[in-house]
Amino acid sequence: MGRRRSFLLSGCAAVVLLVLMGCQATPSRTDGRLRIVATTTIVADLARQLGGEAVAVTALMGPGIDPHLYRASEGDVARMQQADLVLYNGLHLEGKMTEVFERMQALGRPTLAVAECVPDSLRLRASGFGGVYDPHVWMDVRRWQFAARCVAETLARMDTARAAFFRDRLAAYLAELDSTDAYVRRRSALLPPERRVLITSHDAFRYFGDAYSWEVHGLLGVSTASEAGAADVQQLAEFIVARRVPAIFVESSVPERYLRALQEAVAARGFSVRLAGPLYSDALGDPGSPAGTYTGMIRTNIDTIVEALREATLP
Repeated sequence: MGRRRSFLLSGCAAVVLLVLMGCQATPSRTDGRLRIVATTTIVADLARQLGGEAVAVTALMGPGIDPHLYRASEGDVARMQQADLVLYNGLHLEGKMTEVFERMQALGRPTLAVAECVPDSLRLRASGFGGVYDPHVWMDVRRWQFAARCVAETLARMDTARAAFFRDRLAAYLAELDSTDAYVRRRSALLPPERRVLITSHDAFRYFGDAYSWEVHGLLGVSTASEAGAADVQQLAEFIVARRVPAIFVESSVPERYLRALQEAVAARGFSVRLAGPLYSDALGDPGSPAGTYTGMIRTNIDTIVEALREATLP
């Protein structure tokens, strides 16, 4: 594990260096905290876990908000301009905010695309998404550790007086991520491999499938900006009937109507599939809820998935 973590650190060094070029090394706020603006609730949670009381984090998007479709308001732009650091997922997740990030960089505002800390060799190509990488890297807890390393190193270099504090928090958080990863593997093992079939509203779980040996399918593509055609619905309905998939899963940030149409197409073939969930894909749950943090979201998702599919297969 130590060897792997050394690679994590060196792998993000170049990204962190680019972020910090020209930025201040000390917090600009009178209370001494670094002001961080993050796009999604998932990225914001990462900043809070690693920064603790040394950072003040503002999330632009709340629970249930779809980052693929989100457009920055004037207020969002103003908040980013006033921040010490702007964190976003990247890999085109926030596809309608690209020009805003470019503007922040042109103004010399430190920005970090946390998903781009994951090495190219561990990224998955997204079919039907212009040949670019699938941005949902957080669905594999081990890949998300690369993002954690990058953020912690960025904070340590921006606020050198608290560098040891940030690195201590990173070590504790990596241990929590290791525990969460092991939990997902244990829960997945409760189902035989042939029953590990996950069908969701959009194709956000490919990293989950790759990491934890699940076959995954999304009705919509990697981005919810795409629409499912009639042929897509019919093809997936045929698959559900052929594989006798007992449940399909709605997502908190995607309208339920897409899977309702799929459910009706399955019923027309004489098979019944139930809607389960919700799963949390592109946004966390409400603050204070079990899915209100990243690790809580991951645990909630696997519990929801396994219980729904296991319930349907028990005698």
